[in-house]
Amino acid sequence: MADIIQLLPESIANQIAAGEVVQRPASVVKELMENAIDAGAKSIKLIVKDAGKALIQVIDDGVGMSETDARMCFERHATSKIREAKDLFAIRTMGFRGEAMASIAAVAQVEMRTRQHNQELGTRIVIEASKTTVQEPCQGSPGTNISVKNLFFNVPARRNFLKSNPIEMRHILDEFQRIALANEDVFFSLHNNGTEVFHLPTGNLRQRIVGIFGNNFNPKLVPVKEETDVMTVGGFIGKPEFARKTRGEQLFFVNDRFIKSGYLHHAVMTAYEELLPKETFPFYVIFLEMDPSRIDINVHPTKQEIKFDDERLVYNYLRVAVRHALGTHSIMPELDFEAETSFSVTKNFGLPFTVAPQSDFEEEMSQTRGQTISSRFSEESKAAFAPGVGAKRPAPDPREVSNLQNWQQLYAGIEEMGETAKAGTAGNPSLEMDFEGEEGESITVSSNWANAGELDDPNTSFSKNQKAPYQIQSTYIVSHIKSGFLLIDQQAAHERILYERYLEALNDRQAFTQKQLFPKTFSLPTADAAIFGDIMPSINQLGFDIQEFGKDSFIIHGIPADLPSGQNEVKIIETLLEQYKRNIELSLDLTENLARSMARSAATKRGTPLSVPEMQALIDQLFACAIPFKSPSGRNCFLTFKMDELEGMFEEG
Repeated sequence: MADIIQLLPESIANQIAAGEVVQRPASVVKELMENAIDAGAKSIKLIVKDAGKALIQVIDDGVGMSETDARMCFERHATSKIREAKDLFAIRTMGFRGEAMASIAAVAQVEMRTRQHNQELGTRIVIEASKTTVQEPCQGSPGTNISVKNLFFNVPARRNFLKSNPIEMRHILDEFQRIALANEDVFFSLHNNGTEVFHLPTGNLRQRIVGIFGNNFNPKLVPVKEETDVMTVGGFIGKPEFARKTRGEQLFFVNDRFIKSGYLHHAVMTAYEELLPKETFPFYVIFLEMDPSRIDINVHPTKQEIKFDDERLVYNYLRVAVRHALGTHSIMPELDFEAETSFSVTKNFGLPFTVAPQSDFEEEMSQTRGQTISSRFSEESKAAFAPGVGAKRPAPDPREVSNLQNWQQLYAGIEEMGETAKAGTAGNPSLEMDFEGEEGESITVSSNWANAGELDDPNTSFSKNQKAPYQIQSTYIVSHIKSGFLLIDQQAAHERILYERYLEALNDRQAFTQKQLFPKTFSLPTADAAIFGDIMPSINQLGFDIQEFGKDSFIIHGIPADLPSGQNEVKIIETLLEQYKRNIELSLDLTENLARSMARSAATKRGTPLSVPEMQALIDQLFACAIPFKSPSGRNCFLTFKMDELEGMFEEG
């Protein structure tokens, strides 16, 4: 039998290796910029066209290469970083595997110009699909200039798997920011399609963070600094009140190398304890410095996963350092043992006036049990609003007054009904009245025809022939139906309504815009501003009127006409952008992503009180949707409870 095992050609072996090293344009940016850092560059310029698919160019002023080194750097496993196996345990450079340049040259058209500082001429090399086509002397500035064109031109399948330009550009910005944060003593600039996105002069870490993420990050930063015999922890963390609902601004560096570690992230989250709002993530840029022999970075070709010789020790040191930083800067909550808790704000539930303790209120209720509900409620309400009871109360809110009047109207004349109840029910068996005399229990007036409306008829409006809906904890809405009741999640339901509305606006028609009397300006971090600029035309289709207003700044001239009143449009835009970035990896098209993100941003949140007309309108609009059962994120909009099922729950098991 003939031999069937053979060595692969060098070009094919390089393409296989490129599958791990070069996953997308951002991978090329990372490898080229890290090489520039290792070359001792103090100025690095990154030029990108078509999100890196057409061109990625890195220009540095590092040491440069000789003619022989320039040719050798494109060979597999050729590196200047290590010489023997023991060097793997003392690595201080970014690269060391000797695979990046060979992998890039295997899947792109590469041109390199390099010159050493003590040489008059440099070297120009052109490589295409691992084949050297040009190698000649050239003139040029000291350092290295590498251009990578037409990435994956010879691997069409890989090129087809690349995402849209905004997504690929976002990954490039992530890699650029990570390297720039770890080297604040180096000048960086980034140009995208002829526009300068970043211009980062040398400075300290705080200045570099502000230069990347924006001036509004400066007051959010809390410095972290701890030194031990094992490691040094430094950097900045964000104040809890500025935590965001999306990841992306949580960065770890070990010996100036960016890493990903869920274990260390858990240590930081533990240090914050209950300071963070639910499902939010704090900002942090944390640097760990330790002996290279205590870590192993040769785990994955991307070198973003490392192993520690004692993970538990690193975990505890990091948690203590973050917790100490929060305590030092008065971020941790303090206990005041001298405060009188009975008059604290939490006891009043945020009300601007003092409320009597619950026990006194119950005692007063028991003493006035003989009064009618109408008169009792009226007197207590007047007492609550009367000046001189507790602290001075400002003019009552119109909504509170309206609610008071509604309650008084509801119970008006109920004593007369009580006197004639037995006579009425004796002559009319269809009317049943149940008066409960015990404290705290309600009085129910019902009829045999109360539930006789055709509420389950899909052609009949839910506004007719049914009891008024009501809220539970300002989160869920109870709506009566013929067979039982519906329990509606008000936020999920509103998200479904808005999603279909915005999807229709993006696909079929232009939404209506309400012009602002006083336009508002807002700024975004440079990376977010680049993404927002790409999707801004589609956002304006939703009813916004937003225009650019200088670098990383925008101005809002109008908002969607159907946006609920009282909304902060800048906050909605920021939340929209966060939701868009969160959905960006779900392979959604731009239209669906924006519709989902906008619906999540503008929907009525849990904990928002709604009036009866508002609840009824929400129910009607929900069941007018094409798919009323699920929110865009897959959450149930409502649950159905039938009376026979409820009765079964109460039966003895």
